[in-house]
Amino acid sequence: MTASLPRQATPPDEPRRPPEDPRHKARRRALTLLIIVLLIGVPAGYLVISANQSRNSGKDKEQKYSATGLTAGWPSKVQRRLYQVPIPHPADQLAYYETNNWKTSRLYVQFRTNSAGLDSFLQGMRVDRNDLKKDDIAIGARDQKITGWNFTGPGPWWGMAHKQKNPAPTQDVVVNLADPNFPMVYVVSRTVP
Repeated sequence: MTASLPRQATPPDEPRRPPEDPRHKARRRALTLLIIVLLIGVPAGYLVISANQSRNSGKDKEQKYSATGLTAGWPSKVQRRLYQVPIPHPADQLAYYETNNWKTSRLYVQFRTNSAGLDSFLQGMRVDRNDLKKDDIAIGARDQKITGWNFTGPGPWWGMAHKQKNPAPTQDVVVNLADPNFPMVYVVSRTVP
């Protein structure tokens, strides 16, 4: 059998505490509950919001990368810089499509601009209008099939292949000058990773 220890008496010089009144007890419990809610609820709420944002971001990326053809809009600045496609201002009827594999990455871009915009675009590629050749459809059948481009409509059609040393991309360009004031430009830029 175990012997019970004697209870220690309170020191005689300390005053005895009065019993806690019910309002003070309720206030203390409410404060404790508030602290628990803040310590657990706020981080939990943050995690829920963060998870929703992350999930939505993944859906946006999935939609972007599951595209199987030209997408209306501007390619990103990184894409334009990487593939060296200097889209001029003004430009409209803009669409692009990027493909990547272990061998070659390609950026397909189409846009309509004005005459000065065409000159600016060519200058950005370090070429000029004299490098374009009449009836030279530089974009091959494979690339035309991927994008749905068809270069048989009214022309004249001008084109060029701008070859550069690796790692710089090679660009194939076709320009439709049916309306010389608003040429339509088609570009396929290829780079080897």
